[in-house]
Amino acid sequence: MMDDALRRVKDVVYAPVAREVGKTFNPITITLIAGGVGVLAALCGWQGYYIQGLFLWWLNRALDGLDGAVARATGTQSDLGGYIDTLIDFAMYTIIPIGLALRNPDMDVFVALAFLLGTFYVNAAAFLYLSAILERRNLGAKQSGELTSISMPRGLVEGGEAIIMYSLFFLFPQFIGLLFLILGSMVIFTTFQHIVWASRHLT
Repeated sequence: MMDDALRRVKDVVYAPVAREVGKTFNPITITLIAGGVGVLAALCGWQGYYIQGLFLWWLNRALDGLDGAVARATGTQSDLGGYIDTLIDFAMYTIIPIGLALRNPDMDVFVALAFLLGTFYVNAAAFLYLSAILERRNLGAKQSGELTSISMPRGLVEGGEAIIMYSLFFLFPQFIGLLFLILGSMVIFTTFQHIVWASRHLT
């Protein structure tokens, strides 16, 4: 919901450093480093180091934005880079809640975790297939001038909202089950938004 505005801010912030960083690191390397940082964030959540995990989560998201900025600044954008970036994003969104849930081995928390991951699974299937249809119809990211690898209609939960919710996971671990349920419900609403969009535009 807020990603368009955040992307414009991100491009301004990263512009002065992206080309310099690109002299040392290629975008895929930055993506892989971001993945490693995300794994450390999940491990911190598992071990109860919540503040450290929070800062590692923020660093993961900062690096996730930097890889695309470096690719654009150095002319090294690629389908492989976009593919790996998306794959690692999904991995981060999965392992961090699992790590936090393992720190709170309560059945209610695991039920909430299963609900959250289930909504992720359904939403991912829905929006990735929708993105594939848009590409097949030549209505994808490239044709619409978007800076992302794949095109996706706007929804309640996007990258910015995920950053906020995952930050709350680390800040309020005592409410982790409730936060899982809230985010899962938001993801369900987002999925229905995409279904409504598809029903109006894919006839």
